[in-house]
Amino acid sequence: MMKIQEKIRFMRELKNWSQEDLAAKLGMSTNGYSKIERGETKANIPKLEQIADALDIDLMELLMFGEKAIACLIGDNNQNGNNISQVMGSTTEAAFEVQKLQLVVEHQQAMLIQKDKSIVHLEEMLALLKNP
Repeated sequence: MMKIQEKIRFMRELKNWSQEDLAAKLGMSTNGYSKIERGETKANIPKLEQIADALDIDLMELLMFGEKAIACLIGDNNQNGNNISQVMGSTTEAAFEVQKLQLVVEHQQAMLIQKDKSIVHLEEMLALLKNP
């Protein structure tokens, strides 16, 4: 289980922010913020809310980051009519990975559209060259 300061650091690094960047967003010194990340200063709820806001996430998302999700009931899947439950081990990290993969897919789709446009343009040029 991740400690809150590890969660904060991970979320900051996920945004590619330095400690100085986040400290500035929080209106505090880099040294003061650094102590929070090292666990030398305990962050109270108002400070955690401020950090979550600066990271553009919900406080509960910050607190629950890295924790296992609740098991969910799948339903009647066997011949005896007994319910089969499956534990879903998803985490907030998985959600971020999904978001990153979605961005990759969107980028690849944009590249495919551009490729198709280039092909059409080249075919038009070739047609002009064949029929002057």
